[in-house]
Amino acid sequence: MYSLNVRDHFMIAHSFSGEVFGPAQRLHGATYVVDATFRRSELDGDGLVVDIGLAGTQLAAILAEMNYQNLDDHADFEGRNTTTEFLAREVHQRLVDAIRRGKLGASAGGLESVCVTLHESHIAWASFEGPL
Repeated sequence: MYSLNVRDHFMIAHSFSGEVFGPAQRLHGATYVVDATFRRSELDGDGLVVDIGLAGTQLAAILAEMNYQNLDDHADFEGRNTTTEFLAREVHQRLVDAIRRGKLGASAGGLESVCVTLHESHIAWASFEGPL
């Protein structure tokens, strides 16, 4: 299996509901380093997994929608705990949507899966991976 990874970051504020979150129930900030990994069994005719430039551009555009936002006020997340795990899946879904709309170019048609990892710190991260 071949893979290609692009990386970016975004900064948000949010709070959580539920005793399990302890002090994180209060408004706090997070800066995530985001890895998007694209996988396929065979390279395309140009020897690519996916166009790295288009992949990076789309990841940046998706993250820009949340960057410097208080996710508690974001209509897309109303009533949700925007945990690292939840956000990994959200970014994944938005990337898959971009692929289906052709935003990552023709070579993206051969992708088999995408994995999105949000690094909360150098010792903690969460991922969501799913097929296309």
